[in-house]
Amino acid sequence: MGPRTAEGASKSEKLVSSGSCTGPAKPRLRSSSDGSIYTMRVLSGHRGSSPHVLYNPKSVLKRPVSTEELQTPGSPYIRKTFTIVGDAVGWGFVVRGSQPCHIQAVEPSGPAAAAGMKVRQFVVSVNGLNVLDLDYRTVSHLILTGPRTVVMEVMEETDH
Repeated sequence: MGPRTAEGASKSEKLVSSGSCTGPAKPRLRSSSDGSIYTMRVLSGHRGSSPHVLYNPKSVLKRPVSTEELQTPGSPYIRKTFTIVGDAVGWGFVVRGSQPCHIQAVEPSGPAAAAGMKVRQFVVSVNGLNVLDLDYRTVSHLILTGPRTVVMEVMEETDH
């Protein structure tokens, strides 16, 4: 899928404003229904069209990781559990990959970041359901169609 302009963005890709009591509203980007997130880039020199272009970033993983590697006793991964309460925009993270899925992006001001979720964590379970053998579209669907509060288990590489 090529870049999309902000003017032609679908309902699930719209820029949404969220304000606070302490300052002006800051834009937040909503992830699309397939779990991808779009961020804005300003392009100079384009007349007659919107200066904003939405794009989907490349994978953040340093190397491929298998489900077997994550589950091997003594592997350099630790399990963490997060309870994330969605807000009006969503949960604030993006799932990508397949068998296992990983966290591709975390919105700094979103609910996932507040819960402690980080990029490059591998998704083990969603609301108690093991998702290690599922692709990101299925995992995203589970999250989007489930309750507003999501309990996720992830595996994170330990620092050596």
